[in-house]
Amino acid sequence: MEPHRIKEIVSSNIVKLELPSSIRIHPIVNISQVHLYKPQVKRQKKVLPKPVIIKGEKEFKVEKILNKRVVWEKEKFLV
Repeated sequence: MEPHRIKEIVSSNIVKLELPSSIRIHPIVNISQVHLYKPQVKRQKKVLPKPVIIKGEKEFKVEKILNKRVVWEKEKFLV
């Protein structure tokens, strides 16, 4: 996930994040879910594939599924 700014500190352990509308998660999270952003190491290239737009939604081609788990009866994949 990309780095996002903290918009507001709600309480000592809850923050509100600045999220784009394309991310469909709740902006208020526990501080344990927030980590300090570390920029890339110099000369390290991070090449992301270009998304394919299908029905107005961005989608990516999956090269390989590395792991799978079930969370709240929904399958989640590490690709």
